[in-house]
This record gives sequence, C-alpha cells and structure tokens, in this order.
Amino acid sequence: MRQEKKLIQKRQKRVKRVRSKIFGTALRPRLCIFISNRYIYAQLIDDSEGRTLISISGKDKTIKEAKLAGELLAKKAGEKNITRIVFDRRYYKYHGRIKALAEAARSKGLKF
Repeated sequence: MRQEKKLIQKRQKRVKRVRSKIFGTALRPRLCIFISNRYIYAQLIDDSEGRTLISISGKDKTIKEAKLAGELLAKKAGEKNITRIVFDRRYYKYHGRIKALAEAARSKGLKF
C-alpha cells in the first residue's frame, strides 16, 4: 500500500508541475486528455474563462477508436475556427492511445 501511495503522489506532483506551465486561451485552447481502462476522453479548455469549448469521448479502448476520437476532435475544432492548441497529456506517456489521438488530430489540421 505504501508503494502505491508514493506512485499516486508522484503522479499528482507531475500533473501540478505540468499544469503550472500550460495555459489555454480562447485562441489557443488546452487539449486535456483522460484515459480510463475502457474509454478515452478529450476536451478543449479555455483556462482564462474556465470553460470547456469542445469535448469528445471514444467508447472503446482500442487505438483505432483513439484515432477516430482525434479526427472528430479536429473536425469539431475546425467548425469553431480553432486551428492551434496546447497539448496537455497530463501524466500519460506519449505512447499508444495518446499518440494515436494526437497524430490523428494533427493529420486533420490541428497544430500543437
């Protein structure tokens, strides 16, 4: 239990450190990603007003679903004239579903 608690504390510390350096605006919102064991969620957040501009979710845990979620996110962002974003991957490594979502969003026109 003690080992798990240390890992959780290290993860929370990493999130705070990253969030202190990343800030989204209306012109360049922050892309925040959350991955559970089953689903993937992504939001474009305007931190200056504290509101979510766009949110999407992938209802499967495959990389293919993450790619579809990234493409859908880029499409919705294009409809709101958002082309540039700040990428906030939180404590996740740039690997697997995170990488698939990010590359799909880039291929559809979003600039990180």
